[in-house]
Amino acid sequence: MLKEKAVENFLKKGYSCSESVALAAYECGLTKENLLTIAGSFSGAMSSGCLCGAVAASQLVIGHRYGRENAYNSTENVRAIAKELIDRFKAKHKVTCCRVLTANFDFHSPERKQHCSTMVADCCDILESLIKEIEEKKTTV
Repeated sequence: MLKEKAVENFLKKGYSCSESVALAAYECGLTKENLLTIAGSFSGAMSSGCLCGAVAASQLVIGHRYGRENAYNSTENVRAIAKELIDRFKAKHKVTCCRVLTANFDFHSPERKQHCSTMVADCCDILESLIKEIEEKKTTV
């Protein structure tokens, strides 16, 4: 469901890669708040060309869902989850750099948009899988 909503947001509703993931996470109940406005600056690799916006927005969702609530709590858990997301994405695409992932496409081309929809979908699959695994561990402990 997350993947389908995010890809629809990206391909049909005019949202960027990062906005699409953040909005879909909210629409699917994975975040308590709509992170769309925060995620807006994450697309185009946060305007630097480096980190894929879909990866960045997935990290935003992880932080919102599992991050610490004050400076005294540990960041170990959320950082481990964030690293796992990166590792799984790299296992599939080798890199997380937007410039590298989209090197063969003109930024404004429909081909690039279609190619990036794969990154959006893959990030959502990874994000849903991680959340499911974490929630299943919580219920068995």
